[in-house]
Amino acid sequence: MTWTAPEITRTKPPLIADERIMLQSWLDLHRRTLQWKCAGLAAEQLKRRCVAPSTLSLLGLVRHLTECERGWFRIAACGASLDYLYCSEGNPDGDLDDIADADAAADLAALRSEIELADAAVADLPLEHVFSYRATEYNLRWVYVHMIEEYARHNGHADFLRERIDGATGD
Repeated sequence: MTWTAPEITRTKPPLIADERIMLQSWLDLHRRTLQWKCAGLAAEQLKRRCVAPSTLSLLGLVRHLTECERGWFRIAACGASLDYLYCSEGNPDGDLDDIADADAAADLAALRSEIELADAAVADLPLEHVFSYRATEYNLRWVYVHMIEEYARHNGHADFLRERIDGATGD
């Protein structure tokens, strides 16, 4: 039996909520949208680079956003001493480029795990929490806004990739 990416249920953000709930809800929607764009596809389809000359693939986007979750929430905002999962100083684009032998099921599981770990890491921090990362100061609010933007941009890429793979479209 061939593995396929699991189905995902998305929930719309509330129309009225406090700032933290609103930011978390929009981030969660975009996180699940990326997974939704992958749902029902086999590993080889997730690895397909469909829009030449770009090397983007759905699996590459999954791996990239896993690195973003880990990097911005756990490493930068919380100061955790962790290595990246797919990238290194000598291979900064390993998340997007090194997918030929990647395990799609494990990579999607890593994204889900990293999301849970990221949420837990910042759960007790206020949005005003300030940290220094690569000689620049940020606050946690900026990270939420940036991650919403990061997912939204890459979900647009995922729309084109998915349509090219099997014609599926949707918001």
